[in-house]
Amino acid sequence: MLTLIENALENFLAEDDGQAIVMLNLLRFREDGGRERYTEYLAVASPIVARFGAEIVYVGNGLPALSAEPGQAWDAVALVRYPNRRAFADMVMDAEYRDRATPMREAALAEAVLQPLQTASS
Repeated sequence: MLTLIENALENFLAEDDGQAIVMLNLLRFREDGGRERYTEYLAVASPIVARFGAEIVYVGNGLPALSAEPGQAWDAVALVRYPNRRAFADMVMDAEYRDRATPMREAALAEAVLQPLQTASS
């Protein structure tokens, strides 16, 4: 499973309103080939993600930050849309994701932030 903040997944699910979410992934790669390993991770993770009704919407490389403190710039970002919070939780607890994809992700990344996003109500 992904390394999540203690109780974060339980709280995340407790507030589930059934609406779609987008997970913002802020990514900092390991210097020893992390970017390449992350590409390999995406190839393995994409079909798993799809099994849970989710889709990788965007993956892009970070450019030099225009407004950030030292160390706040990210190497890349990814946006993944999930049909609901439960789909995300089920995916990260899935045996194939946990056993195949998670070790690849962890080997690729020096640091990451997972920030769930939901459409703002008007």
